[in-house]
Amino acid sequence: MTLAPWKTCLVACVLMLTACSSPAQQAEVLVPDSSLGPLTPRRDVSEAPWRGRVLDRNDSVLVATRPVYLLTLPVRPPLDSAGLNRLLGWRDSALWHRISAALPYEGARPKGGVKLLLTNAEAEKIRKRQKEWPMLRLTQQTMRTYTTSTGAPVLGYAADQAQAFLRSAQRYRRGRFYRLRNGGVESYYNGLLNGRRGIRHPLLDSTGQERGNWAADTAFQQGQDLHLSLDARLQAYAESLIGGRKGYLVALDPRTGEILCFVSGPTFSARTLTAPDQAGVRAKLLESEDMPLMNRPAMLANPPGSVFKLVNAAVALQLGAITPQTGFRCDQSLISCVHHHPAGKNLTLGLQYSCNPYFYQVMRNIISRVPDSLATDTVAARHANLAQWRRYVRSFGLDSVLGVDVPHEAPGFLPTPAYYDKVRRTTHWTYRSIYSLSIGQGEINLTGLQMANMAAIIANRGWYIRPHLVRSVGDSGPLPRFTKKHYTLVDSANLAALVPGMIAVMQRGGTAETSSLADVGITVAGKTGTVQNDEGDDHATFVGFAPANNPRIAVAVYLENAGFGATAAAPCAVMVMEKYLRGSIAPKRKRWESRIKRRAKIED
Repeated sequence: MTLAPWKTCLVACVLMLTACSSPAQQAEVLVPDSSLGPLTPRRDVSEAPWRGRVLDRNDSVLVATRPVYLLTLPVRPPLDSAGLNRLLGWRDSALWHRISAALPYEGARPKGGVKLLLTNAEAEKIRKRQKEWPMLRLTQQTMRTYTTSTGAPVLGYAADQAQAFLRSAQRYRRGRFYRLRNGGVESYYNGLLNGRRGIRHPLLDSTGQERGNWAADTAFQQGQDLHLSLDARLQAYAESLIGGRKGYLVALDPRTGEILCFVSGPTFSARTLTAPDQAGVRAKLLESEDMPLMNRPAMLANPPGSVFKLVNAAVALQLGAITPQTGFRCDQSLISCVHHHPAGKNLTLGLQYSCNPYFYQVMRNIISRVPDSLATDTVAARHANLAQWRRYVRSFGLDSVLGVDVPHEAPGFLPTPAYYDKVRRTTHWTYRSIYSLSIGQGEINLTGLQMANMAAIIANRGWYIRPHLVRSVGDSGPLPRFTKKHYTLVDSANLAALVPGMIAVMQRGGTAETSSLADVGITVAGKTGTVQNDEGDDHATFVGFAPANNPRIAVAVYLENAGFGATAAAPCAVMVMEKYLRGSIAPKRKRWESRIKRRAKIED
């Protein structure tokens, strides 16, 4: 067989061009060997990559592309449900519960029948008894599967497998659709997970065997695995403490910025948004007024409450508005204080008792101070001081997007002088009209990620690495921006001055003394908060880190309508710390742990 004239010319041109190409390209294009006979170009071959897996920090596979079995039930019964339950080893009512979860609404009759996902073992049982169940159809397909029920807001979904959910979200919520979308790391790292399709250009010899390429291949890149910073066991434990309650719990390693657990409550199973047999569950999640599909730690910004006293104190120390020895009396004519406690004779005691009048006067020293002791408090001075306060506070990563590797992160909010000029409709506002900033209320709004990062900054005495969920893409480590240190405008000495007060919070006389881990040799530094809520019960908050002098974990907790931070948020935080640092909960707190888990299930 001989090449047609145009093919001979084509091969010759390709080989001439190859001689002028780079060494790497030359290596990929074969020079014909006369002993092999004439060569002919073959149709281009497309090579598709396999989507990468998602693993936790201990290399447990959480998400992977795998073959699955779908059992299609008939649209119209009769169906021996009891017999099918026995065949598959399910409890008596399991089939109807699964059918209910698969139907988009009660009484729906989807075209083609109801599809249920089966395990390999269940599929084998159906295959062996297929003749006895002719109305059942068993098929196999490849799809994204989850090996864990936890971590839904982190893992997210591949968009092509979540189209049913996305269409439903647009139909049910329309304007709120943006707040419900959360593709997690599956969406954020989609390009790296997918890899890149390659195109090969083979040459064939007279026997039909490949003998190199007639042109350089288009680069093929396999999908990369994502190794998360998440600890799957810690994530599952933290979710058991939050359960059906509205709120969040974020824990990270302050030394690296790696997020150890990331809980958004109410919690739901990670597979819900993509599994073909979860349409009914998705509908209930979309319609729930608790908005469980919202990624609360990243997308919802709330007043932080008294935990923000830490930032105000640090800025006041930096600006010289107070010293660690500054004391203020608990003057309830300025602002009420729910705690009955001794006088705050210094900053440590002010933090230990979380004295509102103390921090009212700390903030007043910042806003109303003047450079000349003979001058008076003026409009210009108040504007300049608030602007300077905001500049120092923003250096904590607040009022801006941190750049975490999750979609749709909210920036939070810190008020500016111009904001108050507009809202108050005058430039002559006074400190008395903005004093709520002193206790972390009013116009201040922070996300859960910002709260946890704030604790990490204090743990590190003034610096942080952007919080992130992926510690390694393939074998290459995290993205470069997740390795760089960022420094605040507050000196390390002034941040270190907060730690004795945070330790005192967890000791006798402190607002969170019952949450101490001293019995297991762990010194916790923390701060409780209770956010006033005019529309219902107050919200409970807590931030802290442990061990206090060599921090390995920083935690932020926010529970809506849960009451006091000391009794609701602090216990959840310290048990996550204990679980991470020790691997188990001491017998002393087992009853406490059970009570919290029962409460989480009741509200689920």
